[in-house]
Amino acid sequence: MAKKLNAKTTKAAKTLRKRPLATPTDLAAAATRDISAVLNQVLADVFALYLKTKNFHWHVSGPHFRDYHLLLDEQGDQLFAMTDPIAERIRKIGGTTLRSIGHIARTQRIADNDADYVQPLDMLAELREDNKTLAATLREAHNVTDEHR
Repeated sequence: MAKKLNAKTTKAAKTLRKRPLATPTDLAAAATRDISAVLNQVLADVFALYLKTKNFHWHVSGPHFRDYHLLLDEQGDQLFAMTDPIAERIRKIGGTTLRSIGHIARTQRIADNDADYVQPLDMLAELREDNKTLAATLREAHNVTDEHR
């Protein structure tokens, strides 16, 4: 029995050396692939929305500056707080996460806003629509995970 266990342990160690990011999971390979893909989509959209929210936070002006500035800062903090749990969940199920700003840019569905100036109410309207897009992506992720129950 001990010899069999050692052979099994040795085989697992060799496999791990060949695939250092391999994570033990009870999910089928298709489930890991599909769920990781949709969670990376969520992660890319969260990062894109975070940066847009911070951009607007840094560039908001006008009579409601303080209120909007604080609101956008709080929303940015909440978005950023989502990133680590999402990425860690991807790794826990055996997937790999986004690796760079370029990877985010190729994956995100939320459009960037590089305008020199945006009216504060337009900022809020755009962020409202982007949050709706993120909510739709989260619902999509939920549906994909349900398919692999």
